[in-house]
Amino acid sequence: MYEAYLNAVRGAGGMPLVVPPGEADIEQLLQIADGVVLTGGDMDIHPSWYGEEIEGRLDRVEPGRTDLEIHLARACLQRGVPVLGVCGGMQVLAVAAGGSLVQDLPRPDAANPNRIRHEQPGDPAIPSHEIRVELPASDWIGSTVRVNSTHHQAVKDPGSGLVACGWAPDGVIEVIASTGSAFVLGVQWHPELLGQFGAYQALMRAISQKV
Repeated sequence: MYEAYLNAVRGAGGMPLVVPPGEADIEQLLQIADGVVLTGGDMDIHPSWYGEEIEGRLDRVEPGRTDLEIHLARACLQRGVPVLGVCGGMQVLAVAAGGSLVQDLPRPDAANPNRIRHEQPGDPAIPSHEIRVELPASDWIGSTVRVNSTHHQAVKDPGSGLVACGWAPDGVIEVIASTGSAFVLGVQWHPELLGQFGAYQALMRAISQKV
């Protein structure tokens, strides 16, 4: 999965620089990097980051990685650095902007059969459902997209300066973007596993216009 991120950045015309979890000099990183991709991962954001107690399921947390990613995301938002958040990276963007998450999405049941199973079984290279997308993100990724789904948390409040602009049929937020002039895009799925490179290409266009 992680190689797919690198290939997507390269395919869009960028040169990826991988930053490992842990302590890092954000000032130095942003002097080197023209844009940032916040990747997903098999981890949850602890609800203390958005002022809540644990309610139900909480999977593995990585405090060092979460601390780095949220502070890096905040720096990007404050400085107008182009940034793309993918899956868990979209959730990082929302929390960094002062928003919050749905800690554990409800599953389909007899009373609510139309809910989507957001942790799809099987191969994430196969899409599981369709989403609808509105401006500004629809200009970058299209107005309807077939997506994969590998998450049990989701954005509840996108935070200051960000807006929800894409939804699953059951109302779960799938896309967030900036309300200002800086390029900020978050997608709740893994487009790089589906051969969908519009989000990465939009990031690179934003970088080229800024540099």
